[in-house]
Amino acid sequence: MLTYVPLSVYVGGNSLLHRTPPTAKLLALLIFVVSVTALPSRPWHTVAALAGVTVLYIIARIPFGTSMRQLAPVVPLIALLGLYLWWQNGPAQALTTAFGLVATLAAANLLTLTTTLEELMNGLERSLAPLRRFGVPVDTISFAVSVTIRLIPLMANTVNEVLDARKARGAGLSLTAFGTPVVIRSIRRAQSIGEALMARGAGD
Repeated sequence: MLTYVPLSVYVGGNSLLHRTPPTAKLLALLIFVVSVTALPSRPWHTVAALAGVTVLYIIARIPFGTSMRQLAPVVPLIALLGLYLWWQNGPAQALTTAFGLVATLAAANLLTLTTTLEELMNGLERSLAPLRRFGVPVDTISFAVSVTIRLIPLMANTVNEVLDARKARGAGLSLTAFGTPVVIRSIRRAQSIGEALMARGAGD
């Protein structure tokens, strides 16, 4: 059973992004993800989006090495997806999708890098507080959303571990052979994290 639940990386600071309310950052992230997913039709659109996120990293004073370590686990998967889209739909679609994925993941990482879990939970609870009168479990919802966001890097790391293991064995590309160990590891991690949280009274 886990005795510590890793929840991504937080880089302390006093930048504009650090001082921005957590719920405002979460809402901005959701709008950004939807926009980058639905609107771009040319590679330069998503490149511009990625450039904008890069500027925010600079404003937040996030170390370059830290930001790269957050993205590195998913780069192989995005590269494989890009090659597949290149083969199916041509270079324009492949580059648009690949840069869009990198931009949205970088933006999601920026939220966790500039916001503690406690700040995110408290912000969500304050925003959802009016729903308590209707019997909505606000505390549970805010906790679930916060932990889910924080566990995204763990999922990405699982994907990277599976890809490295298959590469070391010289295995070929197979969606089933790749997806099965990812799902199994994810379920095991979820069970371990659930046990650790229950031991701390999170389900009370």
